[in-house]
Amino acid sequence: MSTQKLSSPESRDSAYVTPFWYAAHTRANHEKRVAERLTGRGVEYFLPLYETVRRWKDRKVVRLQLPLFPGYVFVRLPLAERLRVLQVPGVARLVGFGDMPAPLEDTDIEAVRKGWQGHIKMQPHPYVCEGRKLRILRGPLAGMDGILLRRKGRSRLVLSIDLIMRSVIVDVDADDILPIDTGGQRRGQGS
Repeated sequence: MSTQKLSSPESRDSAYVTPFWYAAHTRANHEKRVAERLTGRGVEYFLPLYETVRRWKDRKVVRLQLPLFPGYVFVRLPLAERLRVLQVPGVARLVGFGDMPAPLEDTDIEAVRKGWQGHIKMQPHPYVCEGRKLRILRGPLAGMDGILLRRKGRSRLVLSIDLIMRSVIVDVDADDILPIDTGGQRRGQGS
């Protein structure tokens, strides 16, 4: 995932009145509480969760709903209204460069939302910056770029949000991906 460029004064001015998606960095394990408080303030947010099974020390098995991007809640608002988010207990800051929050691409957030709502199995994964870059061709995540992690009849791609240095891993069919570095052609196909 990438960020939008707000380098010109005009684009920065429009960010004050036009709503964009931002990553709100939260205190550890406060994502759900922050989301509840954002609802009370009328702020549009996105907090994707995934289900995991944990075994406690007493051997009790528990199903938990945990944040897909630990430590972050995505919020959509104009920068002029950022205090509605920054004053929420548990929010540390809006992620950006210097003291200027950096907006995320709407298409990236919507792709993750479609995949999450489409019940594509996603789980957090350590941020990866090396490996084979691929583009997803079909399905709810079409157009997203990721890094191939492994193949076993199916491909596992790591999709990253560079701004917050977080990643998720998703299973996709090998036929639904295309290497980015081959000039738009699959490896092994003739020209």
